[in-house]
Amino acid sequence: MKFRYAMVCSSNQNRSMEAHSLLKRQGFDVSSYGTGSHVKLPGPSLREPNVYDFGTPYKQMFDDLRRKDPDLYKRNGILPMLKRNSSVKLAPQRWQENAADGSFDVVFSFEEKVFDMVIEDLYNRDQVLMKAVLVINLEVKDSHEEAAIGARLALDLCQDIEAAESWEDSIDEIITAFETKHRRKLLYSISFY
Repeated sequence: MKFRYAMVCSSNQNRSMEAHSLLKRQGFDVSSYGTGSHVKLPGPSLREPNVYDFGTPYKQMFDDLRRKDPDLYKRNGILPMLKRNSSVKLAPQRWQENAADGSFDVVFSFEEKVFDMVIEDLYNRDQVLMKAVLVINLEVKDSHEEAAIGARLALDLCQDIEAAESWEDSIDEIITAFETKHRRKLLYSISFY
């Protein structure tokens, strides 16, 4: 694979991690992040989410929720998701704190609000390398089923980008072909490192 990819959602739990897991298994150089101020997981009610700091290991979240209510968190898919996440990496990471990870060639977000935050963050960084980065938003509902579909779509698009001689020269055609094939509208922008 010739490019470095980043998958980004709000909490680095579901959509970004499903895509990270799939792309990693397919041999891509991929990382994942969240843009929120904290990591939020569903709780016993909408008003009672489980809130963690970025950097809290997935295994620690798993143990905490299994202790609180194993039946609820198994039934709603949170425990299996955390188990998957811990097999991919140690803990959720925050996009805005990832400068030490180096630059990426392609960044995927899975909701427009996250796309806007990534673009804003890249704009606010010092553009010293003048290296182009393609930022794509593939709108994906935050559910386990939709995250799996979104990950397969992201993989498909990454394979198309990898196959291109130069994404900079052919991105419009790649995006148009993807949108036609999958009947999904994408947002995309080019930023710089």
